[in-house]
Amino acid sequence: MAGRLIYLMGPSGAGKDAVLQGLHESMGSDSYLAPRLVTRPAMPGERRSVSVSPTEFAWLESSGRLAMAWRANGLAYGVPRQIDDMLAAGGDVLVNGSRAYLPEACRRYQTLLPVLLSVDGALLRQRLINRGRENTEQISARLARNARFASLRCPVGVNPVFVLDNSGAIGDAIAALQAYLGPVHTIQGAA
Repeated sequence: MAGRLIYLMGPSGAGKDAVLQGLHESMGSDSYLAPRLVTRPAMPGERRSVSVSPTEFAWLESSGRLAMAWRANGLAYGVPRQIDDMLAAGGDVLVNGSRAYLPEACRRYQTLLPVLLSVDGALLRQRLINRGRENTEQISARLARNARFASLRCPVGVNPVFVLDNSGAIGDAIAALQAYLGPVHTIQGAA
């Protein structure tokens, strides 16, 4: 039995990395938190982000070493091919995904469970300001992009998008996601 691809997406500043890390810690060794490659320096709090140059990214993509790759906010993002091995072994894979890439991810992975992390608009703006990574114009662009992806739908035959509010305590969001997912899938061959 193939594992599930838990595809968490949402706006910058929504808390995707924190939710994924908390979920991974609670799920244990039968889950795999996939690293995310990005063409900018990794930032504090992004324990699973790997910084690569645009040239390195292009090589990884063209040589088939990425399971998924997309562009957003002027950057390139990717997930290493190793997730396919983990899914084939029956384990749950956690991915920090892209809303715009969702249709392609749904096409490629039948076990995909799409989760959209949402945050109150004023709180999201404040989080972006507080992290200090973007200027005012970039924050406005990210908020406008978020408005375009306010409601997502999957193609027919794919699990519906589960909307998860992360406007409150991070533990509440993690608990709600755990309840939605149910039992962890066990990696085949594990004792």
